[in-house]
Amino acid sequence: MNHAELAWEFADLFAELDVDQINEILAKNVPLETLDFFTKYAETFASALRIEGDLAGRLPNLLLMGYLLRVLEERLLEGDGSDGGDDGEFDPDA
Repeated sequence: MNHAELAWEFADLFAELDVDQINEILAKNVPLETLDFFTKYAETFASALRIEGDLAGRLPNLLLMGYLLRVLEERLLEGDGSDGGDDGEFDPDA
């Protein structure tokens, strides 16, 4: 699977999740400091570029999606040489 295919699968998966499932994924995979960073960074970025309204409100989520996709890619790369064991993280069905 290439990066584009992985990104589409990831987006499709998230589209099927409810808020509680997304929150659980965030809690398991994103440190609170990272959530705070993305929120503050998005606010600063939106302000600097005069981005307002819904787009400004969705910017932290977009940054988090990119972060989670990168975490998933890294875990898949690390898993190429492993026994395929489950580390208990990034499981939307948990």
